[in-house]
Amino acid sequence: MANVNEKMEALGKKPSAIRNLFEYGNRRAAEIGRENVFDFSLGNPSTEAPTEVHDAIVDLVDNFGSVALHGYTSAVGDNAVREAIAKDINDRFGAGIDKTDIYMTCGAAASLTVSLNALVCEGDEVVAFAPFFPEYRVFAEAAGAKFVTVPAADDFQINFEACEALITKNTKAVIINSPNNPSGAVLTEATLLRLCDLLRVKEKEFGTAIYLISDEPYRELVYDEKTVVPYLVNLYARTLVCYSFSKSLSLPGERIGYIVVSPKMEEHADVFAAVCGAGRALGYVCAPSMMQRVVSRCLGKTSDKNVYNINRNLLFEALSAYGFTCVYPDGAFYLFMKSPIPDAVAFCEAAKKYELLLVPSDSFGCTGYVRIAYCVSTEMIKRSLPAFKKLAEEFFIESFPT
Repeated sequence: MANVNEKMEALGKKPSAIRNLFEYGNRRAAEIGRENVFDFSLGNPSTEAPTEVHDAIVDLVDNFGSVALHGYTSAVGDNAVREAIAKDINDRFGAGIDKTDIYMTCGAAASLTVSLNALVCEGDEVVAFAPFFPEYRVFAEAAGAKFVTVPAADDFQINFEACEALITKNTKAVIINSPNNPSGAVLTEATLLRLCDLLRVKEKEFGTAIYLISDEPYRELVYDEKTVVPYLVNLYARTLVCYSFSKSLSLPGERIGYIVVSPKMEEHADVFAAVCGAGRALGYVCAPSMMQRVVSRCLGKTSDKNVYNINRNLLFEALSAYGFTCVYPDGAFYLFMKSPIPDAVAFCEAAKKYELLLVPSDSFGCTGYVRIAYCVSTEMIKRSLPAFKKLAEEFFIESFPT
């Protein structure tokens, strides 16, 4: 018997449902050809990074100097990079952020794990709203917290009745994600204001500090002239913003992001020190040096969202015509579709007969839905529609016109 951490062993032997499905797709592609597999499993951006990313990399490699470019930065991040990010945030949101409020990270996952490890003490609880990214549970429990799920609201805003009951004296942090993975919902300003008011009431009731962690990798990916407003630092003092450039700049494999610790919280210095300490304990010596400098030159830029917008509308309209019920996404690049049977896992297994790889909603904290990542080529979506039609005919016992 191996003398290892049993929790870590269990995680290693049972990867996420999303990653399992992605690897299944790779195996099927090797067997029948990539063009015959309709893999909607992974939120891997399909649009090219902006040209500014390429230009920044070339210029840095040619002119910055190899030793400095690839050497360590300060643990918290390069000073000039943090200054540039603070200025960008202030220009857009008037948040009063300084470079000393910013900690550079290896992407959103690192931002979340560092933040949770900085905040969580023994006996603490972390609250998240269904549907949520499955790794929230993993990150929170690994930090030592009890993970508490607020059931989904019918409109995928916030179920405040359940939320109010589930926030207790043990609640240390509340995680929000807007635009949302997996539903594509954008939390309205009214929803966010109400949540912040509730947290202040609960802090006063229990005499505790409750932190709001805003997970924002999809902030720029919104459609139909919608914006993700407001910036949470301007609404709630005890806010930590966890940001990643993975989606906005199509750089998921480069692992680069940051944490903003709101300067408006009274205990800012202690919380920022805890963030630094958590990064140290988790082994994050510093975020990737070259990519820090690359993103600092590309602030305010995004990949071409128009492709995702085309994909969103094409898929939503086709699946709705086939009889499926879908949540119309305002942001991100996921379509949340209601399973025609209560068991979404069984429905996704049935979809595999048509080489459609869809993620059941169970691991997202709610049942009865599937997530379809439309950050794929438009051509693949067009090729997948006959398969979706066959799937619909199987479950709805109805023929659809060709």
